[in-house]
Amino acid sequence: MTGGGFPKMAKPAHRALAGAGFVRLEQLAGATEAEILGLHGMGPRSLRELRAALAKAGFWFRT
Repeated sequence: MTGGGFPKMAKPAHRALAGAGFVRLEQLAGATEAEILGLHGMGPRSLRELRAALAKAGFWFRT
């Protein structure tokens, strides 16, 4: 895991999250998968990695 608890992902995905104000993994629990996937630089693979990291930490995306 990298800073903020995020899994290792492509740099554009990390920049997309940072640009949207997400600095810690648990903050993603307040967003939907569609919102995260809609960020420029975020792709399906990074979304899967985030979903797995959230589940491992006991969190999930908002429905």
